Amino acid sequence: MYAPTEYSTRSSIMSEQVVYSDTFETLDTDWRWLRENPDHWRRVDGGLEIRVEPGLADTVINALLRSAPDRGTSTYRIEVTVSNLHTPIQQYEQVGITWYSGDTPVFKLMKELIDGNVYVIPGKCPVADEPIRLRLTVHSAGWKAEYRAASADTFSTAAEGKLPAPQDDHVSLQCYNGPEDAEHWMRFEHFVVTRMDEAMQT
Repeated sequence: MYAPTEYSTRSSIMSEQVVYSDTFETLDTDWRWLRENPDHWRRVDGGLEIRVEPGLADTVINALLRSAPDRGTSTYRIEVTVSNLHTPIQQYEQVGITWYSGDTPVFKLMKELIDGNVYVIPGKCPVADEPIRLRLTVHSAGWKAEYRAASADTFSTAAEGKLPAPQDDHVSLQCYNGPEDAEHWMRFEHFVVTRMDEAMQT
């Protein structure tokens, strides 16, 4: 269904192939919920919406997980568009992607409210409170976090870093640090996993 696209660099050809995409019309069986509250998530108009509840990374409610691609053999990009359906008010109210090694969250790429301003974390890159496209690139030793406004064309790099060696990796869509006394919802759209393969030019 998805044909690889290729583009050239000076010394190599990089092939991109979509290996999974999801518009959340249904939830396939490869997804699973961590601490599910079935009354606080819904599928609406081609997107997944989750009520953001109080809590931290290790107590997050309604985290949606799936097994991550094997970054030991290829480089992968994981992308999703995230939106706040209500203006964030709670310090560290956030929505985005979390990477798990086994059952342990080890990295996050989030749109987050900090001291009254909205940022992409890591990197603490200021953004408007609007839909943001997040892109996480992972390989055997590390990650690269990128972002753009959903309406824009060009990604900016937020930060880069290391990951533990591949072992029972999972990727999660989640939100947490919601307000105690307000009903706030977050939205996820157009989840895509792309494999990046590099070969020498001939």
